Formats: sequence, C-alpha cells, structure tokens
Amino acid sequence: MAAWTAEEEERRRRRKRILRGLLVGGAAVGLPALVNAVIARRAKRVEPTTWGRRHRYAWDLGDVLFQRLGEGDPLVLLHSFGPGHDSLEWRDAAGSLASRFQLFAPDLPGWGRSDRPSVQYDSELYIEFLIDFLIEVVRRRAILVASGLSAAYAVQVAVDRPELVRALALVCPLGLDTAGDEPDLKDAVIHRLLRLPVVGTSALNVYSSRAGLDHHLRTEVYADPARVTPELLDHHWRGAHESGSRGALAAYLSGYLNHQTGAALGRLRLPTLLVWGRQAVHPPVESADLWMQAQADAELEVVEGAGILPHAEAPASFAALLARFHESLPSA
Repeated sequence: MAAWTAEEEERRRRRKRILRGLLVGGAAVGLPALVNAVIARRAKRVEPTTWGRRHRYAWDLGDVLFQRLGEGDPLVLLHSFGPGHDSLEWRDAAGSLASRFQLFAPDLPGWGRSDRPSVQYDSELYIEFLIDFLIEVVRRRAILVASGLSAAYAVQVAVDRPELVRALALVCPLGLDTAGDEPDLKDAVIHRLLRLPVVGTSALNVYSSRAGLDHHLRTEVYADPARVTPELLDHHWRGAHESGSRGALAAYLSGYLNHQTGAALGRLRLPTLLVWGRQAVHPPVESADLWMQAQADAELEVVEGAGILPHAEAPASFAALLARFHESLPSA
C-alpha cells in the first residue's frame, strides 16, 4: 500500500479523535446534553482585540469583523483554520508590518468575532468572500498573506482574479498534498454526525476541550510550548465554544473546507513567497519541495524555531522576510 501523504496522515489522526468524541456523545443522551448546556453557559464571547482599528464589513452572509492598521501598500492577512483559530495569530507580526503596509486582517466567516451563519461551509464560500472583500473593502491590488488552508483560497483567487492580487505570501500552505476537493464517504458521515444537536456537539466539545486544545497548540501549532499561555488557551477555548461555531469547525474537521491547488498553481503567474517554520508538523517543511516543483519561480524562506505559525512565533523575522519580498516586486 502506498504511504500516506502528510495531509492524509493528519486526516486519519483527526478522524480518530473525532470518533472518540462521537463515542462519548453517543454513550448516553441525558448526561452529554447536560454537559453541553453547562459548557454553552460558561463559554463567553471572544474578547474584542486590542490591536489596530476594528471594522465591520457587511457581507451577504453576515458581518465580518476585521482589523485595519498602518499605511502603505495593502496586505490582506488570512488566518489558519482549527479550533478557536482567528486573526489573533497575526497580532504580533502586524505590529512590525504596520510601519510600511496597510493591513487588513479579517476573522473569516464562521470564525473569531465574525458572524457564524447557518450555511454550508466549503471552500467556495471562502473564495467568494475573499473576492468580495478585495473588491469592496481593500479596493486596490493587494498582497495576500495566507496561512495554512487559507493559502489554497488565496492561490485560487490570484488565478481567477489576478487584477485583484499583486503577489502571494503563503505560510505553511495546505492544498497541494490533498487528493481532491470532495470529501470521501467517511468524511461525509463524520460531517453529518458532527452536525447532530447532542452527539455532534458532545464530540466537538471533547475535541476542543481545554486539554484537547492544549495538546493541539503545543504539539501541532507551536514549536515552543511556552507560547501556549493560559490567555491564549482561553482565547481558543472561547472561540471553539461560542454560539454558532459548530458549523465551520465541523466543516473543517471533516474535510469540507479542503481545496486542491494543483491545477491553479499551473496557471499562477504572480510573484510568490513560501514561508515555512522549521519545526512545522502539519504540513512539515519537507512539503515545501512539492510547492517549489509546482511553482518553480517561487521563493522559499524557512524560519528557525517556529512551527506552522512563524508569523506568531518569530514576528520580527517574518516581517523582515515580507519586507524584502515586497521590495523585490515590480512597481504597483
């Protein structure tokens, strides 16, 4: 049997954790329902951020909150996905970048402080949002700086609407190592179960418990476990348990947000910077070879002592890399 790719291995591990949660949720009805109710009462809203100016974009499917700060050429900062993830991961890097760029950092629909509409979350929803955001909010050709799975959406927008995008900076990107956009039967079953009121909510509560989030952040996100402070853990816990968060998180965990970038990369003609953390687990730095093969003109920078969020763990180094990349671009 062929060896699993990095993304297939991650999907297999994620399924096992979700199935354990589903077993807990299905063990009884009364107790899980009671526990879910207690968690819902304890979960406070994600606290307003204290960096930049908070703005609200009235998108068709709900309000999207974003931070705007700095002056200069526009940079759109797109966060990664996972339990409790949102634009907070860009806060420290934004402090360095705002001296030379105008920054836009949205909480993507269904995440953070943005509305969480009851819709079918998939990759097309985020690609459509990004196009609308660039046209109606940014209004200039921008550099898209995208982390994790959002990098796949940035690539697609850059190919479909190059008049909106000046260049790409992709941070530990996902999308090239996936088998395809469509989830398989196992993923479809898991997605349906995760949307069930009691069993699904219980499974997501188990997956995004404080212990589960601590494990996720310390072993899968950050190279330095000391970065997982009580404040950061609490922020992720709130985001993962806020009312309406189940839809987007269930779609992510069951593969409905995947987007295959292979075909799009073959048509990409914009300057591209790849940034990887040396200690990144998923995707590992070895995956950069696949992206360099698909996009031979891309630049690759590896940040030492960082995991999948080098912009959060080494913000000054990341900002310097992005500044050098910007200086090499043709005039806007």
